Amino acid sequence: MRILLSQFRHPDDRLEREVIGSGVDLIVQTARDGAWIPIPAEVRETIDGIIHSPPNTDVDGSPADYPNVRALVRAGVGFDALDLKAWGQHGTAVFNVPDYGTSEVADHAIGLMLALTRGILTYQDAIRADPAKGWTHGIAPVVRRLRDAVFGVVGLGRIGLGAATRARAFGMQIAFHDPYLPSGMEIAVGARRCSSLQELMAVSDVVSIHAPATEETHGLIGAEALAHAKPELVLINTARGSIVDLDALYHALRTRRIWAAGLDVLQKEPADPSHPLVAAWRSGEDWIAGRLALTPHAGFYSPASLVDMRVKSVETVLRHLRTGDLANCVNTEFLAKRRLPRSAD
Repeated sequence: MRILLSQFRHPDDRLEREVIGSGVDLIVQTARDGAWIPIPAEVRETIDGIIHSPPNTDVDGSPADYPNVRALVRAGVGFDALDLKAWGQHGTAVFNVPDYGTSEVADHAIGLMLALTRGILTYQDAIRADPAKGWTHGIAPVVRRLRDAVFGVVGLGRIGLGAATRARAFGMQIAFHDPYLPSGMEIAVGARRCSSLQELMAVSDVVSIHAPATEETHGLIGAEALAHAKPELVLINTARGSIVDLDALYHALRTRRIWAAGLDVLQKEPADPSHPLVAAWRSGEDWIAGRLALTPHAGFYSPASLVDMRVKSVETVLRHLRTGDLANCVNTEFLAKRRLPRSAD
């Protein structure tokens, strides 16, 4: 059995080798001069499973180049850069690792909310600029009491529920919109279920996004959704950048249609310095001061979460190769029965 660590980004592969143990060959794709070294054709033909690291790239080569690959694991949550249909028709099950950074992302969403609603960013910048004049409480524009405020969640899955649980500890009421959850979920979690995104935007003081990147969610938080929001809304996105229309968000913040936003993910990453919202934030324009928090798609990160991600990725690929298990498979709708190569006549 041979497993490929595709576009491997970690300093060494000792952790993966420790989990794999003996009897499995590990092939590591590395980079040279900033570019990934291609996997030779003769090596591709011998690979049984792939663990792919980066979130925004596909595997080196097409499914046809890997005739024996039965499992492809995206070492992370997002898998939108992988061609699920092509791999599925090839007979390759594609997996993600949805639970390695659940706590970290939920924590990060709450952290962004607190950074804005408690004025932490504004106070820090003011004291750094002038320790005497900056030592005042009345300069942060978004400060408000969280107790009894409504924390709205778009997508009440693992992370969304984790963020809601944390918000409830601050005395916040919970509302959510998730058309894929069964009836009665609102009773089980003690939350208000909103039948539409517009309703959620209208009743929430904070909206935290925890939905996947799909065709359905692309641009979901755009001009129409923001038009229904409370003027004092704080929008948090630790999910996927494609869900929030950055142009619409710029307009909503500029016109004070909503009050603030905390973004860990953007439509274009790294942040595009030419985008009007990013440019205004970087230059410190008065209208955006204290109303926008940006972090570099780091919500998932902690040293412990990276260990979980790497270990779970290896366990997932081995489990499928050894037992055919399809837990966390993301392309079952496309998955064709595996066609084994013909024996030579």
